[in-house]
Amino acid sequence: MAPLGNSVDELFANLASGRSGIATLSPELGIGLRSSLGAHANFDGGEHFDEPRLRMLDRVSQFALVAANQAVADAKLNFDLERRDRCGVSVGTGMGGAQTTDSGYRTLYAEKSDRIKPFSVIAAMSNAPAAWIGIQYALSGANLTYSTACSSSAVAIGEAALRIRSGEVDIMLAGGTEAPLTFGMLRAWDAMRVMASVDPNDPTASCRPFSRNRSGLVLAEGAGFVVLEEWEHAMQRGAVIHAELCGYGLSTDSGHITRPSVEGQVRTMRAALASAACSPDEIDYVNAHGTATMQNDAIETAALKSTFGDRAYRMPVSSTKSMHGHLLGAAGALEFIICVASILRSTVLPTMHLDSRDPACDLDYVTEGARTDLSINTVMSNSFAFGGTNAVLIARRSTQ
Repeated sequence: MAPLGNSVDELFANLASGRSGIATLSPELGIGLRSSLGAHANFDGGEHFDEPRLRMLDRVSQFALVAANQAVADAKLNFDLERRDRCGVSVGTGMGGAQTTDSGYRTLYAEKSDRIKPFSVIAAMSNAPAAWIGIQYALSGANLTYSTACSSSAVAIGEAALRIRSGEVDIMLAGGTEAPLTFGMLRAWDAMRVMASVDPNDPTASCRPFSRNRSGLVLAEGAGFVVLEEWEHAMQRGAVIHAELCGYGLSTDSGHITRPSVEGQVRTMRAALASAACSPDEIDYVNAHGTATMQNDAIETAALKSTFGDRAYRMPVSSTKSMHGHLLGAAGALEFIICVASILRSTVLPTMHLDSRDPACDLDYVTEGARTDLSINTVMSNSFAFGGTNAVLIARRSTQ
């Protein structure tokens, strides 16, 4: 569930063709904003849930349930054949049920009502998506929710893998979900002045990671989930293994609440490489955090140079946020899925709209369009966040 596609095939094809899911917001949402941009998913919850269920589900949980169902179907999992106490859920979300929260405040303060919807608490709580997924499949293993801003779902995936490696569980449904395109949330982000200015000639080209004239990020919505499974367990049931999650790095800057740290990002990438027993020269592609803010892109570029040395200049790096926007807590999961798809399709996706080179951002950002027919065996996905929590995931081609 994401801008540009509700399946991996559709999403990847649109990204490879350089399409943008970014657009100007409706007048109801965009009025009064300095940056009236967003990236909506083409999603109608009424097509998936009946009215009684919808009353209990914020859009963030709707996304999560549908994306988790897709992951389960892709993995050909039948939980009736599994020990449900050895199956769990791990979800990342930065904002939780923002639609419900925003609606409740409008009811109370704008409409002057003294009553809001009775299911507001269970719809808005951040652990609702994970809880509903657990209920959907009657999973009684670990049920976890992580909220570390923009790294939330990368943390959720990495921590889920650790649960499997510890022997606690055999299977984890892991990913992230976010639905931040609300009246109040858009204004809160706009007030920080980190949002992209609208390109007057082409609003869809407003997000320009690593470009000299970049002006900020574009908020987006959606969800992405993967099935993580212990290797022998997957082999025994004859699962098709898309890739191996072989590396996970996690660290915290503990410095500035919004300004990232070169040292913190380097520390996290090196931790992921050590976890994967992988040398820098083995990484074939990096999906960068690449938010298109002035400081983030320059700092990530410096961190990549420090981590990879000369290899940084010979390794494709791209930010797909230039097309699908920034899904905040769901970004890490979506971009990890994109990385795995890059391995399977031997294709590196581009950074779009980089039309003016920033001397501080001088790596190979794949500006000419998608590169195909490449040998891609090992990929890195970077997720860095407000609050300073950094998470890096490394995936390797399956040897199955």
